[in-house]
Amino acid sequence: MNLHELFGEIDIYLFDQLLKGRFATNMSILDAGCGGGRNLIYFLRNGYEVHGVDQNAEAVAQVRHLASIFNPSLQKENFLVSSVEVMPFPSERFDVVISSAVLHFARDEQHFNKMLNEMWRVLKPEGLFFARLASSIGIEKLVKPIEGRRYLLPDGSECFLVDAEMLISATKKLGAEWVEPIKTTNVQNLRCMTTWVLRK
Repeated sequence: MNLHELFGEIDIYLFDQLLKGRFATNMSILDAGCGGGRNLIYFLRNGYEVHGVDQNAEAVAQVRHLASIFNPSLQKENFLVSSVEVMPFPSERFDVVISSAVLHFARDEQHFNKMLNEMWRVLKPEGLFFARLASSIGIEKLVKPIEGRRYLLPDGSECFLVDAEMLISATKKLGAEWVEPIKTTNVQNLRCMTTWVLRK
């Protein structure tokens, strides 16, 4: 089996967390905004208790199909059509919450906080929160403000952008522990993606 078969199209920074030993097979994992499940192949293949939500019904159907192939023991109800800001799970349900390329679709700061607080609600104490999201870090002079924290990026997309100050403030409000410092990847000055990893 080659690496692509084993890990699929996993986000390289989530893969980095795997390499650092932050996951164990007895963990329950929620991918909040899972899309077609590109970050879940490894976890499905290795017997993790995997859950996912996404607003796109076709994407959820695709994840259910992947689960039926790689981990048939999982119930199709593990993967639900749902918004991230209101999820049908009890509080402190999951050991890990993954939020990959989701938070920068926030309409405004209130929407961002609703999504973030809901993901935090369903995370267990000592649980791991992993987020990748667009930011203005490193391209502050290249983005064009639209409204509030929504900006036009050099690549032509429109996103809700965080900066380091906002992430530091949000981390304090959550009462979270930093697992790693903020890390940002600059994609040829077209967009910047930031990795935000916390412990509850």
